[in-house]
Amino acid sequence: MNMFDVYQKTGIRPVRARGCWLWDDKGKQYLDLYGGHAVISVGHSHPHYLWRLQTQMQEIGFYSNAVHIPLQEKLAKLLGQVSGYDDYALFLCNSGAEANENALKLASFHTGRQKVISFHKAFHGRTSGALAVTDNPEISAPINKNDSVIFLPLNDSEVLEKAFTDEIAAVIIEGVQGVGGIHLPTTEFMQTIRELCDRHSALFICDEIQSGYGRTGNFFAHQHFGVKPDLITMAKGMGNGFPVAGLLIHPKIKSRYGLLGSTFGGNHLACAASVAVLEIIQSENLIARAATMGDYLKSKLANVSQIIEIRGMGLMIGLSFDFSTADIREKLLYQYRIFTGSASDKHLIRLLPPLTVSTDELDLFVSALHKLLP
Repeated sequence: MNMFDVYQKTGIRPVRARGCWLWDDKGKQYLDLYGGHAVISVGHSHPHYLWRLQTQMQEIGFYSNAVHIPLQEKLAKLLGQVSGYDDYALFLCNSGAEANENALKLASFHTGRQKVISFHKAFHGRTSGALAVTDNPEISAPINKNDSVIFLPLNDSEVLEKAFTDEIAAVIIEGVQGVGGIHLPTTEFMQTIRELCDRHSALFICDEIQSGYGRTGNFFAHQHFGVKPDLITMAKGMGNGFPVAGLLIHPKIKSRYGLLGSTFGGNHLACAASVAVLEIIQSENLIARAATMGDYLKSKLANVSQIIEIRGMGLMIGLSFDFSTADIREKLLYQYRIFTGSASDKHLIRLLPPLTVSTDELDLFVSALHKLLP
């Protein structure tokens, strides 16, 4: 049997990782400034993370949500404290797409409506509902087409207000657009979404799957804009590589048995990984570090020729050029052994390093760019 070939891959086979570094099967070392799509938040193979998982595996690795799992309560309490959302409820699942599916379902349950507003260049996942609110027809099959979704331009408050009616169940927006090219919503736009949702009794869903968990210098990116969504979706950096995702739910949204469900969501190992990540974020002050390292990197990149724009916050950064970056990214990987990311905007280099990245490691990237872009 062969794998179903849907991923464009490099020829590199990593076999070991530590901190911000990977080693391949030939012993070559690579600097990881992409973290496997922003998944590696606290560094590869962090000792405390490994200890939490190893200890839990020796006790119990899995049982379903038909039993009481105290680790879920531990995670919810800690997450509430670190995020500032201790009055919200937590639902646990397995992936970002699944988190968004559940957010959309809850919004429809709560409002009794089905229309949703999303935005141009949005990416929310590849499953049915999540894909319906993703602005990429190339990955949308006929079964995914959904006339309940309205796509609008980002940061155009006037167009948003004109489109809003009492038929809208929810507005879904990324804290920072990731796949779309590191585009930030404005404070005015986010606050307009909040006001319109309140006026029309719709729900505000913020997708923090890539931009959450300290990456932008706040726990969630939307906290830069002075708003509180009704539903906040999380994944990627939440488990530092362990498949886990979640949904924070405003107290006005009431639960009932059977409303949501997940076989694997909130299992013992997922909770152990998630608790470890939050403990490391706290003990190593990684949210403030992300802001500091992001500012440092931007200051160094300001002197790199041919970069026409630096977008983003904290350690969620996009470098925009007036040409395709495919060749630069390939040379960074194979000549300088540095992993970086792409986006739907082919003129962009996307940087999503572990929040533990150092100035010395960032300097290696800047130096390589100087050599490639004289």
